[in-house]
Amino acid sequence: NMFYTCGPNEAMVVSGCLRSPPVMIAGGRVFVLPCFQKIQRISLNILTLSVKSEKVYTRRGVPISVTGIAQMKIQGQNKEMLAAACQMFMGKSEGEIAQIALETLEGHQRAIIAHLTVEEIYRDRKKFSEEVFKVASSDLFNMGISVVSYTLKDVHDDQDYLHSLGKSRTAQVQKDARIGEAQFKRDAVIREAHAKQEKISAQHVNEIQMAMAQRDYELKKASYDIEVNTKKAESEMAYQLQVAKTKQLIEEEKMQVQVVERSQQIMLQQQEITRKEKELEAKVKKPAEATRYQIEKLAEAQRAQLIMEAEAEAESIRIKGDAEAFAVEAKGRAEAEQMAKKAEAFQQYKEGAMVDMLLEQLPLMAEEISRPLAQAQKITMISSGGTEVGAAKLTGEVLDIMTRLPATVEKLTGVNISQVRQPSQRCVTA
Repeated sequence: NMFYTCGPNEAMVVSGCLRSPPVMIAGGRVFVLPCFQKIQRISLNILTLSVKSEKVYTRRGVPISVTGIAQMKIQGQNKEMLAAACQMFMGKSEGEIAQIALETLEGHQRAIIAHLTVEEIYRDRKKFSEEVFKVASSDLFNMGISVVSYTLKDVHDDQDYLHSLGKSRTAQVQKDARIGEAQFKRDAVIREAHAKQEKISAQHVNEIQMAMAQRDYELKKASYDIEVNTKKAESEMAYQLQVAKTKQLIEEEKMQVQVVERSQQIMLQQQEITRKEKELEAKVKKPAEATRYQIEKLAEAQRAQLIMEAEAEAESIRIKGDAEAFAVEAKGRAEAEQMAKKAEAFQQYKEGAMVDMLLEQLPLMAEEISRPLAQAQKITMISSGGTEVGAAKLTGEVLDIMTRLPATVEKLTGVNISQVRQPSQRCVTA
């Protein structure tokens, strides 16, 4: 493998043939000739150091212990610092590099503690941290290491100096607080007395001013009341006058409204009368005239029809009468001729003709005799057991009646049918 790579937290240094001076690459890729060139790596990770300085005497000889936290790393972007770091730390581990930087920082921290008092370190920690950061950065820069940050973590001592210093400060603060409280109370009492005095004076002045204001108020009020009452009376009189005028105007307006309403009512009534007349004319008069005209026309038509029908009927009656008269006349002539012939026949044959007429009427007589029996819906016959029953009985009854007719005719006419039957027969044959 001739190609080597490294991450952004690492730097590579290639030395050897064709690499003079050595090539330093921070987070990249490089080509290395085997056997002729050598590659080395150095970490660029940040290092966190706890810088402890135990029992270091301050400027006033008070031993204290200080602990600081420092963040530092080898700067890979600065070629000069990376070259210095490679010269000093190449081949060393991160722990060895951290130990060297820690010892350097602790030395600077102890030196700064020796130049300051406990009070300066305790009260102004920011200043102490800035001093350590400034001194250590300039020294570590030459090693290729940059100090990212430095913070003072803890300050303590075994002689209770800081505790005593705190008590003293606490006592001073408490004393100042008591003195301040007493002074505040005193000032408060004085201010309260002044305030009461000013209050009483202001109250008296206020009462005097109130009395003067009350007097002025009463005087002005009396004057104002007179003016107000006068104006009020005038206003009431003017109001009553205005009310009367307003009522009069209202009455006049009401009368005008009534007149207008009455005029409108009259106009509406006239319009209603006109509408009623038109409505009556449209609904009654016009239909009545149309009905009258229709009735007149119908009457005229009926009259004409009746006249025509009467004339036609009269003509029909006349023609019918003529026809009936002609028929009656013809019938009469025929009957007369028939009667004449019958008379001649009666004159010639006498009893034979009469018998012939009777014989012609016998079927009609039989019909008339049997008609009541034919019209009967139900006939009940009772037999004694020695005679016929049923249709034969009825027929026999009818025939029995018919056999009695010759005797009856003989009694009525004096003609015996049985004696004149032969001449009659001959007459009929002839």
